[in-house]
Amino acid sequence: MSSRKFFGAALGLLGLMATSAFAQAPQAGGARDFDQELEDALRAAKTAAGFTHLGTFNRLCILAPANGAPNLADAATQRVPRFRGNPDAPARETWYAEATQVFDDLYWLGGSQHSGWLLTSEEGHILIDTEYDYNSEELILDGMRKFGLDPMDIKYIIISHAHGDHIGGVELVQDATGDQAIVVMGEADWRNVDTRPNANFGWTPNPDPNLRLYVPENTDTSITVGPNTVNIISTPGHTPGTLSYTFTVHDWGRPVNVAYAGGTAFNFQTDVPDPGVPNLERYRATQERFAQIASDFGATVLISNHSEFDQAWQKARMIASRGYGDPHPFEIGADWVQRYFDVMINCTTHKIITVEQAAAK
Repeated sequence: MSSRKFFGAALGLLGLMATSAFAQAPQAGGARDFDQELEDALRAAKTAAGFTHLGTFNRLCILAPANGAPNLADAATQRVPRFRGNPDAPARETWYAEATQVFDDLYWLGGSQHSGWLLTSEEGHILIDTEYDYNSEELILDGMRKFGLDPMDIKYIIISHAHGDHIGGVELVQDATGDQAIVVMGEADWRNVDTRPNANFGWTPNPDPNLRLYVPENTDTSITVGPNTVNIISTPGHTPGTLSYTFTVHDWGRPVNVAYAGGTAFNFQTDVPDPGVPNLERYRATQERFAQIASDFGATVLISNHSEFDQAWQKARMIASRGYGDPHPFEIGADWVQRYFDVMINCTTHKIITVEQAAAK
């Protein structure tokens, strides 16, 4: 029995799914026992995490979120993109990791903290995320060339969400495709990029509408290149336009189904009941929905855009010593994929109760 189902009964009993949960009436027989509710949610999340999803548990349930209202102001002056060799870029040893072929048709392009992924075929490639402006040339472009893959063959660039560690290199990479790759992004994140040109300088893809694909909130779509189809699921929460995916890869010819989580941390406003609780409830509903999609798809691999959440850097280094028929380090099984979402859902509930408890004092 998954921990999500276990805790679901408690959620129903406590009425935590109410739209205005922070204004919830006391339970019959007295005031709410916030401490017990917090303990139950934390225990459910920790049980789901085990050691496999410890990074996700720590990030969502233990570490303080990046609270506060979003800054919608445009920068006063334009930034200068920090391309390779720029002295303002972080030291290479803080982000570099060697590109690795992790499945027959899926490459992890590094780096040690943030991830770019490439789904390949003879008919062309699909790139997921472009990393930062200062490391995209070395990680994305040089990583592809290491395996004899030409950036000119990229047909789509999917951006999981419009934060600099994932969209930062999009202009550089799109230019390397001969400005023929279509950039896919959630519509709300497109709007943020286009309406704040100074704050997002260097992150803005080609304005040609034929080179842009907008995914509206709560609308799912798919793209296909050759034999590869990526199902694109709108998962608002981490940002309003966050996208997640399901797709199939192959392990020595054997099909394996993948769920890709497009945004994880609570870096939206959660420090006050309104809009904190509604933000968290939208995030939780999104994860419940994507968990069901991943289950229906039969996903046995869970990947992300941060090694903090899927241990991609650690797992990629295990590939070189893997023999034929050995277990695949990225294939964790359907139950553990679902337990990833259990962690996210229960940690979100824990955070909602924390906000409610503070408001009740």
